[in-house]
Amino acid sequence: MKKFILTILILISGFVFAQTGPKIEFMLKDNTLDYGTVNKEDDTGVRFFEFTNTGDAPLKILEAKSTCGCTVPSFSKEEIAPGGTGKIEVKYNMNLGPIRKTITIETNAVNYDEGRVPLKIKGDVITKPVVNLLEKKSTSPMMQ
Repeated sequence: MKKFILTILILISGFVFAQTGPKIEFMLKDNTLDYGTVNKEDDTGVRFFEFTNTGDAPLKILEAKSTCGCTVPSFSKEEIAPGGTGKIEVKYNMNLGPIRKTITIETNAVNYDEGRVPLKIKGDVITKPVVNLLEKKSTSPMMQ
């Protein structure tokens, strides 16, 4: 009888702690998008975070905020059905130097504390070296 009651209690506690509702899972490891080393002149700065609703209820993206005005996130206001996928677009303005920014997504997902998901971008923006064709070379190939 004790084993039966213990089994029932374990089952009930499993149901109580099981999360039901929408769950958001991003495709990138650690929710970090790496731009790599990019040329300012050749790159628009637009990237996408792709995600899936792995829960059992519709997922809503409520808001997306960046740590600065140089990074602009945008997203669809439509709900994502269970099993459905979506994208969050991020446009970085390609300032020269290292990229280290965080975008906070507010959702109704139950698998993140208060539905807040931190997304990160990283990389390095460089400029192409300028080649001066009129510059005099120090040594001539004829003199070697």
